[in-house]
Amino acid sequence: MADTDKTPFYVTTAINYPNGRPHIGHAYEGIAADVIARFQRLRGRDVRFQTGTDEHGLKMARKAEEQGRTPRELADEMSGYFREMDEKLNISFDRFIRTVQDDHHRASQTIWQRMEEAGDLYLDRYEGWYSVRDEAYYDESELKEGENGDKLSPQDTPVEWTVEESWFFRLSKYEEPLLELLKTPGFLEPASRRNEMIAFVEQGLRDLSVSRTSFDWGVKVPGSDNHVMYVWVDALTNYLTGLGFPGETDEMAKFWPADLHLIGKDIVRFHTVYWPAFLMSAKLPLPRKVFGHGFLLNRGQKESKSLGNVTDPLALADQFGVDPLRYFLMREVAFGQDGSYSPEAIVTRANAELANSFGNLAQRTLSMIAKNMGGELSDFDPSEADKALLAQVHDACANELPAQFDQLAFSVGIEAWIKAVYACNQYVDEQAPWTLKKTDPERMKAVLQTLFIAIRDLAIAIQPVVPEKAGALLDQIGISPEERRYRNLDDADWFKRHVESDFTVGKPTPIFPRLELPEAEDA
Repeated sequence: MADTDKTPFYVTTAINYPNGRPHIGHAYEGIAADVIARFQRLRGRDVRFQTGTDEHGLKMARKAEEQGRTPRELADEMSGYFREMDEKLNISFDRFIRTVQDDHHRASQTIWQRMEEAGDLYLDRYEGWYSVRDEAYYDESELKEGENGDKLSPQDTPVEWTVEESWFFRLSKYEEPLLELLKTPGFLEPASRRNEMIAFVEQGLRDLSVSRTSFDWGVKVPGSDNHVMYVWVDALTNYLTGLGFPGETDEMAKFWPADLHLIGKDIVRFHTVYWPAFLMSAKLPLPRKVFGHGFLLNRGQKESKSLGNVTDPLALADQFGVDPLRYFLMREVAFGQDGSYSPEAIVTRANAELANSFGNLAQRTLSMIAKNMGGELSDFDPSEADKALLAQVHDACANELPAQFDQLAFSVGIEAWIKAVYACNQYVDEQAPWTLKKTDPERMKAVLQTLFIAIRDLAIAIQPVVPEKAGALLDQIGISPEERRYRNLDDADWFKRHVESDFTVGKPTPIFPRLELPEAEDA
């Protein structure tokens, strides 16, 4: 794989709404974005990765009031839990942004002023349905009827009739350019989300209420201090704030427009209709791609406090390990579709593929090199079987996995990787180095060193998914941090240099111990 792409790369998650503690869905998106960021760094790109918390809006104000606290006190506490989750799950963000920060208020007020200068804001009266939980306005035609006859949003959240003075954004003005954008190949994926948004815009766009006067927890509207901005104007602007907007910063020049906004499928409208329209109005470049991933279901059910099935991702990480959890989430679910998880599924997948296959391959190979070769590596002439295995491993690691990760098809890329692991284990069984030790010691050395080369390639390739464990294995086999980028997979001379160095293989430490499910408590 050639490592020639040096262009900057900017990836963001949706900023999380911290009216409750993080759940597994928050972790899923953060891990996926981290895999993307790490993958692009390993390709040699200058990566900017941003995540954070969206702390304004009526939902936060009401939650704080229920608890007898100020919204800022609630925001400070709850935002801390999301940052703790990111750090625990090894999510390598460059900035964790909070919408209460002063620079974010300046950025939001600047984009507002630019939209006003474009003639796209006007004062009127809003009457309509609003979902506090979604922080979204809905047309009557979009609503559902609940079991008790109550009106519900498309997301099955309660809506309430709202009447107040409001600033409006001329969203209808941008209907045609938005349709053109949505039909642009690659802007919105997967295709199902793109088709949904095209249909939404083709129905006709109404101007959007973009301020509130019924509460004051938010960014003040310039020149209208009794108004606070609609939370999505504020929230979406975070992607600019993190680059130093409104200043003409090096980061803005280098990283905007964003290469990828990674979001959940339930907020695609905000990112592919409202956000591009705001940017068009403010005369700013549009993001290159928005990807709306699916939901993560608990044993096939959407997580809900009422069902009592909300999962703490930190508890899962403590129980099964951070890297096995990361691997499971990227391997198990076809990214973009809904997927399901359970503790049993995590244990089954991690044991079969990480512990029994890759972990065992590395452990027994390195143990035999340490025990039977004194840990010393040497030049050898590979047989046709050796060459065939190394070619298969190289193709999976340098070509197939990167090509699939480029398309955000993580499970497909990992499938190619694990097939190469299986090929290595089959090769071990066929070559039987424990028998060769007695009958042909030189051939045994060739077999073990072929496997050593394969393990190095496999560990380099899977780093974005299991960074801690892959790093620990690369440490054990003496591969320096500078030698771990994807371009090094095409370095034909690295093994010769390794042989000539002072490195010797020591007794290995197991990388992926088998997982066990906790015993069920007696009823």
